[in-house]
Amino acid sequence: MNGVGVIGAGAWGTALAQMLASDGREVLLWALEPEVVEEINRHHRNSPYLPSAELAPSIRATGNMADLARCDTLLAVTPAQHLARTIGDLSAPPRDLVLCSKGIEAGTGRMMNEVAAEVAGESEIAILSGPTFAHEVAAGMPTAVTLACSGGEAQWERLSPVIARPQFRPYYSDDVIGAEIGGAVKNVLAIACGVVDGLGLGQNARAALIARGYAEMQRFGDALGAQRETLAGLSGLGDLVLTCSSTSSRNFSLGKSLGEGQTARDLMADRRTVAEGAHTAPVLRELAAKHDARMPIVEAVNAVLEGADAKSVVAGLLSRPLKAE
Repeated sequence: MNGVGVIGAGAWGTALAQMLASDGREVLLWALEPEVVEEINRHHRNSPYLPSAELAPSIRATGNMADLARCDTLLAVTPAQHLARTIGDLSAPPRDLVLCSKGIEAGTGRMMNEVAAEVAGESEIAILSGPTFAHEVAAGMPTAVTLACSGGEAQWERLSPVIARPQFRPYYSDDVIGAEIGGAVKNVLAIACGVVDGLGLGQNARAALIARGYAEMQRFGDALGAQRETLAGLSGLGDLVLTCSSTSSRNFSLGKSLGEGQTARDLMADRRTVAEGAHTAPVLRELAAKHDARMPIVEAVNAVLEGADAKSVVAGLLSRPLKAE
């Protein structure tokens, strides 16, 4: 093995680099901002994105994409809407490209694996997804994820020793599309749960929304050929429960502020970090309509993001005709 690298030094990318370096392994971390590169290399900190972590000395940051050419394995942790452009700058696609961004490309409706296959077709693609808060992973707290491998068990046998650590446990899947759908849809549903919290509607309402949102995730997965077992696992239900229950989730936090009366325009303009669900929601609504998958909660999130009154949107959901579960 000739090295492992992480593309993207936001909170999640930095946390993954810290996890990979926990056994002393050298990890190359690409960052967009020169000041982030300098701080990581000089002080072993990333104060803009992950201020709680003292980073391992075996992490080396770089702003030069060409440095990543020596890595057989790359974890791409850039925002979903910038994945194509970022990995398109790679001078030499790695043998294994592990996608860690959760979203659907706006304008095209492509999943991240489709984007990567077009831009870095020489690489074998894998999806890493599951219930993961960056600060907990960076602190070495126990975490389990799905690692969905397009190359099947042969790729899993190659990748799992690179990624697995005592406190970071991947589970194998060959359902790439299912792992992607779980991560993308839960971001939108987390916004909805945040709205419920911001409106002060209580824990009963949040639990009901999680359950009905999960039903929407399953319908969408069925339409696109995902395995229900995947959506019932870490990258689907597991991630949904985590991000719909805490302000540590950027998407939940965004929804909570919307429920409290702030506007999406102001909130998105003021954020350094990305709430992927806000970008995924419109394209998810379009794909759901295209595939005849009913997703009323997703439609409601879009309405709130577009400026509709949150209380009125919730009232509309509650007044829908009664039906069997």
